[in-house]
Amino acid sequence: MKKDYYEVLGVSRSAPDDEVKKAYRKLAMKYHPDKNPGNKNAEDRFKEVSEAYEVLRDPQKRKMYDQFGHMGAHAGAAGGGPGAGGFQGNPFGGGFNFEGFKQQGFGGFGQHSNPHDLFNEIFGDMFGGASAQRRRGPQKQRGADLRYTINLSFEEAASGCEKTINFIRKRQLKDDHARISVTVPPGVKDGQRLKLRGEGDTPSGGGEAGDLYVVINLQKHTLFERDGQNVLLELPISFVDAIMGVSVEIPTLTGKAKLNIQPGTNSGKVLRLKGKGFSKIGDQSTGDMLVKIIVDIPKDLTNEQLKLIEKLSSVAKGSPLVKEFNSKVEKLLKDR
Repeated sequence: MKKDYYEVLGVSRSAPDDEVKKAYRKLAMKYHPDKNPGNKNAEDRFKEVSEAYEVLRDPQKRKMYDQFGHMGAHAGAAGGGPGAGGFQGNPFGGGFNFEGFKQQGFGGFGQHSNPHDLFNEIFGDMFGGASAQRRRGPQKQRGADLRYTINLSFEEAASGCEKTINFIRKRQLKDDHARISVTVPPGVKDGQRLKLRGEGDTPSGGGEAGDLYVVINLQKHTLFERDGQNVLLELPISFVDAIMGVSVEIPTLTGKAKLNIQPGTNSGKVLRLKGKGFSKIGDQSTGDMLVKIIVDIPKDLTNEQLKLIEKLSSVAKGSPLVKEFNSKVEKLLKDR
């Protein structure tokens, strides 16, 4: 004998719809087969609470169940309801389709012939493949995904390029020598993967082909380093150029650029060339080139050269950073 649907869900007969739904959600999560693998009792309880909720969530079915019990609720599902060749108020009238009722399966479920369909309507496919497999049935085998690494220079990654790759894949267990042109978009990063759908292996006996993942290996550059969309360059200049100022021509990712270094530039100062960095995939923004000045101090000077520099020692004492530092040191030592 079937249990009372209200008792199954643990709610009163006057419970509002949201309370009925809340009770179902709690019990369905507790007894779902994917959370209780191999537990027949849990599976039966899952079916039971699903059947109860399928009826009590529908105003017409719930009304008929309240009046006539289980037969009334399932009669509504089978007969199509008033005005559809079914019953008119009395589920045991001549319009009731007993043959349709017998064919309902699983306790007279309406549109959800499978309790997992009802669960996934409420929760979504939160248990992944197992629940999906029950709904869809056996799936065709899918071929393996493949991986191919290509080497790119900084310049190729910045501007984008076309690369032709050659590799062997399996097509229904037979070796297939593939030759494919890969479009590399501007701005790709080291380790980034480009997906070529359907270019992987195919299984024996047919089925969906796997994908090919092309992995970017950004080669080291002799001068540049990358920081996100920005390009970093260390530029050594002589101490004379740092004092006097100089205009220099430097390489960029896409050619050359002129850089003006102001007189009195200190070592470590960073100058910015706007728009000379990497672009961002799917975006119009472009990074910059950051040029770090390194003042190069010469070694192995001759005696004559040292004497010339010595004459500038008085000038050196007036260097702004030196004066500022000496002032701070003097104050610190005075306070001690």
